[in-house]
Order: sequence, then C-alpha cells, then structure tokens
Amino acid sequence: IKKVAIYHPENLVTNEFYLEHFKEQGEDVTNFLTSMGRNERYIIDNNENSLTMGIEAAKRVLEKAQLTGKDIDMIVFSTQVPEHTLPTNAMFVHHEIGASNHTMLLDSNANCAGMTVAVDNASRYMMANRRINRALVIGSDANSLISNPEQAFTYANFSDAAAAIILEKTEEAETGFIDAVYEVDSANRNNIIYPKEGFSQTIGKKEHIVFTPFDGAMAIPAACEMIENLLKDNGLTIEDVNSFCLSQFALSNILKIQDHFDIPEEKIVYVGDRYGYTSTSSPFVCLNEGIETGRIKRGDIVLFWTIGAGHEMVAMLFKY
Repeated sequence: IKKVAIYHPENLVTNEFYLEHFKEQGEDVTNFLTSMGRNERYIIDNNENSLTMGIEAAKRVLEKAQLTGKDIDMIVFSTQVPEHTLPTNAMFVHHEIGASNHTMLLDSNANCAGMTVAVDNASRYMMANRRINRALVIGSDANSLISNPEQAFTYANFSDAAAAIILEKTEEAETGFIDAVYEVDSANRNNIIYPKEGFSQTIGKKEHIVFTPFDGAMAIPAACEMIENLLKDNGLTIEDVNSFCLSQFALSNILKIQDHFDIPEEKIVYVGDRYGYTSTSSPFVCLNEGIETGRIKRGDIVLFWTIGAGHEMVAMLFKY
C-alpha cells in the first residue's frame, strides 16, 4: 500500500435530521442510531455521484503519492451504485487522470465488501502479471441515491464517500499483501436487493433499495472463525495485529468482534460516528484515518474485515 486517500461531500447531515424525519412518520429511531453508532454523515448534492467522488479520491491519492496517471498500470473501480454500466466507470477515471494506453481497466461489485475484494484481487493479479507494477483501486458509493426515505436501516444509516488506494510492487522484504479468506451464505440473497425485480423489469423506474430487517449479528460467529483461520494459516495471532479496519455497518457488530478477541480499544479504528456507513469504502476510510492520525505506521499488520449483501464476508491481512 503506497498511499490512500478519501473524498466525501461537503454536505454534513447530523442525526437530528433523521430523528425529525422519522418522527413525522411516527417512528423513534434513537435506539437504532445509537446501536449503529451514528452521529454525522456526508450526503451528496445534485451535482455529485459515485463516479465524481471516485475521480476526486483518485486525484487526491495520486497527488499524495506524487504520481501521475501515466504511472498507473491498472484501475479498478468498485461500486454498488455505478453511474454508468457502459462504459466502465474506470474508463472515466482513466480519462480524468490522463492514464496511458496500456492501462488495464475494470469495474467490480461485491457490494459493501467490494473494495476489500478488489484490493485482494488486484494484489493477487499483480503478483502474477509482470506488467502490472502499480494499481489504483477506488471504492465509491453514492448510497443516498437508492436509500429508502421510509426505512431507517438505509436512509439514516448509509452515507456517501469514496476511497482510493495505490498498490505498488516493491522489493522491500516482508511488507505488503499477506492473505485473504471468504465466507458466503447465499441463503440471505433476498434480504438486501436492488432493484427488487431486476433491471429487466425496472429500467426507467425510480426504485429504492429493499432492505428486509434481519439480525446482522448472525454473521459474527462466522466472522470470528474466518479471522481465526486467516491468522492461523499465516502463523499469526490476534496479538500480532496492530490495527483493525472493520466494516462500519454497525458499531454493535464491531464491539462483538472486539469482545470475542479481547482487542484493546486503541487497535480498533472507528469512523462510523463521523462518516456514517459508506459501504464499499468503509474499511479504507478507516485505514486513511489510522494513517493520518499516526495510529497505523509502516510495518504494522492491519486486518480488514467486511461484509456484503447476500452475504459475502472477506477478511484480509496487509503489512502496511
């Protein structure tokens, strides 16, 4: 990981807006917002979307790394709210950063797990392809575009942001990507769905995400097991991990993982109170926060864990 950067809209929305919004519908969402760990979040205006946010994050990370688009060999754009399906969103990023003609372009979607999956996939591909020395991975979701104003689970919880990361091949010993593992239970595939009837039936119609309430804590035992297996497979223990960048979907879930492993507070990077749930980018918004505040330093082992609709969970280890 050479550099990471984030972008969020300027439009800051606090809990008070959502408390009043749902009060008018006869619903008190105070306990819900507390359980999810929310306080503030950023929401796009009419001129922004997943692509504009992703482009801005890409420009910021290139500036941080003192690189140009010509230095990038691969661009991966992870989103569950794409601005375009034809051409790829990565194509627009390629143009905006002035990337070269040899650059590999790819859009990917693993929902909220998306950017973590994309970093895993890009890392493994770079190891196998001698032509790819630097990859730009972007995760960006304008979740407010599909959130349901009648449902707190999406409207008061999800928010908008983008993260961008540059992966670079290096000769430096014992640093970089370590490993990643997955856990999938497709029995839950209909709990979170958009569009409900599929694009073949709904293109041209305004649709909101369908989010059937379920106990998200059901995934925690499997999450803990996959983290244990990942560490064991790589000769590590939970104590060897310096920082945890976990899904910011629900504070209650983070606390359950923390309690299970008895993780010290200072090792948990939490930003969900200030950024809301940014979905695909959320573990990397955490990474940026950890680096910017000095909590994550070169040589630290960072564990990423997140979950996408369906569900698909991924746990990934990186030595930063």
